[in-house]
Amino acid sequence: MDRIRARFQLYRPGFTLDVDLDLPGRGLTALFGHSGSGKTTVLRCMAGLERAPGGRLMVRGQTWQNSTQWLPTHQRPIGYVFQEASLFAHLSVMGNLRYGLKRNREAPRIRLEQAITLLGIEPLLERKPDRLSGGERQRVSMARALAVSPSLLLMDEPLAALDLARKQEILPYLERLRDELDLPIIYVSHAADEVARLADHLVVLEQGGVIASGPLADTLSRLDLPIHLGEDAGTVLQATVSELDPQWHLMRVDFDGGHLWTRDHGLPLGQRVRVRVLARDVSLAEHPGTSSIQNLLRGQIEALAADDHPGLTLVRVRVGTATLLARLTQRAVATLQVKPGREFWVQVKSVALLP
Repeated sequence: MDRIRARFQLYRPGFTLDVDLDLPGRGLTALFGHSGSGKTTVLRCMAGLERAPGGRLMVRGQTWQNSTQWLPTHQRPIGYVFQEASLFAHLSVMGNLRYGLKRNREAPRIRLEQAITLLGIEPLLERKPDRLSGGERQRVSMARALAVSPSLLLMDEPLAALDLARKQEILPYLERLRDELDLPIIYVSHAADEVARLADHLVVLEQGGVIASGPLADTLSRLDLPIHLGEDAGTVLQATVSELDPQWHLMRVDFDGGHLWTRDHGLPLGQRVRVRVLARDVSLAEHPGTSSIQNLLRGQIEALAADDHPGLTLVRVRVGTATLLARLTQRAVATLQVKPGREFWVQVKSVALLP
């Protein structure tokens, strides 16, 4: 029962939305895809802003719509964060937050004080919106969405209007919302770095339909339909900072399958992190040897699939309980006799930390 189940069909000139989703009832689900793929339309259907005839939506055991029932937007316990903060200019930050409280007629699931603390806006409460930076305005907008104590938080590219510095400022707060609230978050984005860093579950949309849906790591490691987050295929690993090497300014992160060395990012021991490993940075060897590549793991081949170019192959390798992708030439596959079940040394050239 602790799930979100949604079925929407919507027909417009030149565009058809046809999605059937079964999503986790906690954590952050990213809707990812190119512009025009249907991401925002799905969000608007969930909010009741688009009426999909015959659609169904059940949120953690509560039916919001089906063939005989329809809850209008103002009766759906949602928080909605848009690209632009759209705060009331004549109200202070606290005034904007209290305005959101007017919609909350039930016992709060999220206290206003909790939302203020989670988003770090205590010093801003007496300011007017014109005295806030873009990042501060968006954090206030998120707190206002939480002030209604929603059962579902919808976020439509909330960082799209911000520059890189402001995005980096807000990402840790989004991680706090994801990790500390017993609340499902549906997050629309076409930014690969945001998805890789934030998502627990990934839904990939294309031309109004779902082409992939599942836990982030599992979905990224699919070979039947390689998902490219940005410039290349790759996987994301959950890891922990386990060792610091001050002499060489390196940091070791452990995951369930081994460890990887990367640049020291100034994080403390024990810090949980995500690391992104691109297929182009992974190679295979039958025997370990002297090399500039310092990350060496033992793995077993699970599957192979054709890559975009006819001379290349994507190889899925199991390392412990984790999965990595390697991009090899067809000639290398034949020379090494790479096939499912065989074990190889996995060399990881570069690791991108997503702290």
